[in-house]
Amino acid sequence: MLVKDRMTAKPFIIAPDTSVAEALSLMRQNSVRRLPVVDKKGALVGIVSEKDLLYASPSPATSLSVYEIGYLLSKLKVEEIMTRKVITISPTAPLEEAARVMVDNKIGGLPVVEDGRLVGIITETDVFKTILEMLGARENGVRVTITVRDEPGTLGRITGAIASNSGDIIALGTFYGDNRGDGILMIRACGIEEAHLLQLMQDLGVHVRDIRTIGDAAACACE
Repeated sequence: MLVKDRMTAKPFIIAPDTSVAEALSLMRQNSVRRLPVVDKKGALVGIVSEKDLLYASPSPATSLSVYEIGYLLSKLKVEEIMTRKVITISPTAPLEEAARVMVDNKIGGLPVVEDGRLVGIITETDVFKTILEMLGARENGVRVTITVRDEPGTLGRITGAIASNSGDIIALGTFYGDNRGDGILMIRACGIEEAHLLQLMQDLGVHVRDIRTIGDAAACACE
C-alpha cells in the first residue's frame, strides 16, 4: 500500500494572502484540520493547522468587541502564521513510511508532493482507516492473539493449520512481543468455531493471549 492509494488527491488549499478568518471558515465548512498553502504556480509554500489559527485568534476573554475581532482576523494573513518548513512525502512512498514520519515528528498530516507540486495530503485518519481494514475490525469472525517465536516457518505452520481446518483468514497482523525473539500475532478467521481454533493453537504449542468471537464466525464476508 502506497501513499497515493490512501491520500486525498484534491485537498482544500489556500493562498498565502488568505485571511485567518477565511481559513477558519473553510476548515469548519469542510471538516478539515489543516490546509496546505500554495502560491500562484501551485507550489507548496507552507501549511497551517486549525490549532495555528485558533492560537492566532483573540482569546474569548478579550475585551475587544465582535466587530474589532472580525476586523483583526480579516487583516491577519495566513502567511504570517503558517509553518514554512513543511515536512512532505512522496506519493510513491509506502504508507507505513508516512505513518512513521507523522509519529516521529508528532504531526497529524503530510502534504504529498511530486516534482515540487502538491498532489495530495495524507492524514492520521487515513492511516487509522487503513489499520481498521488491515485488522478486519469491521468483519465477523474469530479473533485470536497468540505469542509466537520468531523462527522461520512459524507463520506458515499456523496459517496452514487454520486453512486445512476450513478456516479462512481475513486479517493478520504481527507486532513486537514482550521479550526479544518473541512476536505477537493477531489472526481473524471465519468459517471456524472459536473452540476449534483454540484447540488448533494449543496443539501447535503456541500461547493464546486472547480469543473471542465477533459477530457470526460462520458468516464470512468472503462467502
